Amino acid sequence: MRGWLSLTLGLLAVVIGAVWTVQGLGYVSGSVMTDQKIWAAIGPIVALVGLVVLWLGLRSRRRR
Repeated sequence: MRGWLSLTLGLLAVVIGAVWTVQGLGYVSGSVMTDQKIWAAIGPIVALVGLVVLWLGLRSRRRR
């Protein structure tokens, strides 16, 4: 069970960051975030944080 929480949260952050990025760039319509440049900036930051959390989770699983 070691590292599963960080792997799950990291993957979720990457997906959410990607969705926010494409919404902010205007590729996904039907949201208040559509074509708002702030979400195009926040999205990659969230995705990057998610990648770091994923990396840390993978590292902790390998240490066993």
